[in-house]
Amino acid sequence: MHRRSLMAAAAAGTFGLIAAPAVRAQGAWPHGRPIRVICPWPPGAANDALARLLGQKLQEKLGATAVVENRTGGAGLIGTNAVLQAPPDGFTLLASAFNTAVMPLVLRGATFDPQRDLEVMARTAQAPLVMVISGMRSQRSVAEVVEAAKARPREWNIAISSLGSAGHLATIEFNRRTGANLDMVAYRGTQPALTDLMGGNAQLLIDPSFALLPATADGRVRALGIATAQRSRLAPDVPTMAEAGLPGYQFQSWYGVWAPKGTPAEICQRVNDLMQETMREPAIVERLTSQVLEPVTESIEDSRRFIAAEIARATELLRSVNYQPE
Repeated sequence: MHRRSLMAAAAAGTFGLIAAPAVRAQGAWPHGRPIRVICPWPPGAANDALARLLGQKLQEKLGATAVVENRTGGAGLIGTNAVLQAPPDGFTLLASAFNTAVMPLVLRGATFDPQRDLEVMARTAQAPLVMVISGMRSQRSVAEVVEAAKARPREWNIAISSLGSAGHLATIEFNRRTGANLDMVAYRGTQPALTDLMGGNAQLLIDPSFALLPATADGRVRALGIATAQRSRLAPDVPTMAEAGLPGYQFQSWYGVWAPKGTPAEICQRVNDLMQETMREPAIVERLTSQVLEPVTESIEDSRRFIAAEIARATELLRSVNYQPE
């Protein structure tokens, strides 16, 4: 999606190097050493943009030199392993997303425990999930979709952008809550799933708002519901899934910062304070909102509780369909 404005403001050139100012922040850390911010995903996506925003703020507010590294591959595992193996000294950080929390549930090669082997520093932003329907279908509400799918199940399927994604979990829960039992068709990414939806080869898709809401502009797909507790400022005209008849149906993709286990608590707290301050800046709020993302400001303990709940829910949902890590 269009995230060049966020990336341009958060990065200094394509090499990810953010030069430190002459005046250094006081205190023992970062004391002049460069900080590596590892993003396990390619440039150009929300993960990368938020990694570079972190690097920018480490420079501006702590006087650090930050180098953003895109260590891609293995569905995020290569970059994550690089952080797991790094010294716990505050000079290697992981800027990633929901995928980090559920990776061991999805990938056979992910042998780490995200709650035991990483230090949570902060959640930074989130994107609520949205259900969209092909514009070739006449249904205008979730209730109409469920009724039609139950009446003619062979005419309906629901696309999944990738196995183990937030959208996959939300789809499992949708089937379970409604009894629609839609056939799930897995794709390699949101764009091919969205292309098939627009072409009528798939009927429904649940995925993050930043990926789907812009696609509703020309009517080739329509938004049926957003998986938030209240209507989102990102799409105030889209009813919540609770309004659509599914109370408590809340799912989001989210982004955060981690460090190797054993990183000093005071360093973790400084990064948390830094990112909470950043995500309250009016210019950052406006920029994220324009990218269909919501800033998150919460304590380390709140982030831990949230992530623990996400892992527990993902574990239960994947087990309910006998999902096996690949």
